[in-house]
Amino acid sequence: MKELTLKYGCNPHQQPAYISMADGSELPFEVLNGRPGYINLLDALNGWQLVRELSLALGKPAAASFKHTSPTSAAIGLPLSERLKKACFVEEIKGLDDSPLACAYARARGTDRLSSFGDWISLSDTCDEATARLIVREVSDGVIAPGYTPKALSLLCEKKKGGYTVLRIDREYMSSQTENRQVFGVTFTQRRNDRVITRADLANIVTQNKSLPDDAARDLLVSLIVLKYTQSNSVAYAFDGQAIGVGAGQQSRVHCTRLAGDKADLWFLRQTDEVLALPFLPSLSRSERDNVIEGYINRHEEDVLADGVWQKYFASRPAPFTEEAKRAYLDSLSGVSLGSDAFFPFDDSIIRAHNSGVSYVAQPGGSIRDDVVIQRCDAYNMVMALTGLRLFHH
Repeated sequence: MKELTLKYGCNPHQQPAYISMADGSELPFEVLNGRPGYINLLDALNGWQLVRELSLALGKPAAASFKHTSPTSAAIGLPLSERLKKACFVEEIKGLDDSPLACAYARARGTDRLSSFGDWISLSDTCDEATARLIVREVSDGVIAPGYTPKALSLLCEKKKGGYTVLRIDREYMSSQTENRQVFGVTFTQRRNDRVITRADLANIVTQNKSLPDDAARDLLVSLIVLKYTQSNSVAYAFDGQAIGVGAGQQSRVHCTRLAGDKADLWFLRQTDEVLALPFLPSLSRSERDNVIEGYINRHEEDVLADGVWQKYFASRPAPFTEEAKRAYLDSLSGVSLGSDAFFPFDDSIIRAHNSGVSYVAQPGGSIRDDVVIQRCDAYNMVMALTGLRLFHH
C-alpha cells in the first residue's frame, strides 16, 4: 500500500487526511484489521521505534503504552512478582510467566492505568496468545507489532466487535537519516534522532558515590530511551526494568519531575497491603477500580470513603490510607532511577526525586548550576551521570 486514507486528521473537522511515503514507495506497515486514525499512527510509529530500541539495547522483548504521542510507560519483559501481578490486575492471565512479551506489556499497561485508558500498544516481538489475551481485556485503540501468531491475531480481530486496529510493521524497515515536517506551510528539515543510547553514556559519573549496579544502569537506559520518544520537557522514573512515572510536555523541569514523581508514587502505593486488600464490589470493572484506587490514595475529586459513597465501590468501608502511612512507605523506598531529557537548572528536581526513592540520576548536564545539583545529589548519596546527550522530542 502506497497511500492510506484516514477518517480525519487530529480532529474530525480536519479533512481530508491521508499518509504516504515521500518517495512514493510502499508504506512500511500493513493494516491487518480495523482502521487507524491520524493520532493512532503517530503513536504507533513513535511507539514502535521506542520498543525496537529498548529491546535492542537490553536484549529482551519490550512493550509500550502510548497516549497522545507520549508513552505512559514502557517496559522490558522481566517476570512479575505475585504482588505486582495483583497490582496490575493480571494475576489470572494464563501463560503470563511463560511470555516475556506479555510480562512487558503487563508492566507497561499496569504502570499508569488511568493514562493508559484508550492507549496505543507497541510490541517489539511477535504478539503471542498470552499478550493478546492481556490486550483484549483492556480499553485500547490498537496495536503495532512485527508479527502475530494465528491465535493472537484471531483474538485481536474479535475485539471491538471486529473493529480493533491491528498493524504489522516491517521489522527491517529504517527511515532515511533526514526527516521533514510542515508547520503553517513551512517545511522543517533535520537529521532524524538516530543516536543509539548505550551504557557508555553513563560513564561520566560526577558524584562522590560512583557505584552504579547493573540493574540501576539498565533502569537508567530504560528512562533515557523512553525520554527519546516523549514530548519535551520530560522526565522519567524507572525501576525494575520499566518506566514507572513519565512527566511529559511540561514547560518547567521541576513540574516534569513532580508529575512523573507523583505517578511513580502512585505505582508504588498501588502495591501496598492497604490497596491490595481493598474489598471491591465484584461488579466493578478494572477501569472503575483504577479510578477508585487513585481516589483512595490521593483523595482528589471524590472522597471514596465518604458516607454514602464508599457503598458504591466496596463491600465494607476500608480504613483510610493516612498521609503518615503513605509517607512512611515512600520514605522506605530506594534504588529508583531517574532520567531527564535536558539539564536540571536548579536542585529542586533532585529534592523532589529523593522523595520518591531515587538513588540514580542521568541527565545531560550543562547548567550553570551543575555544581549545586551535584552537591544536592551528594547530600543524598545519589549517583549521577552526566550524559552530555539532550533528548528533546517535539
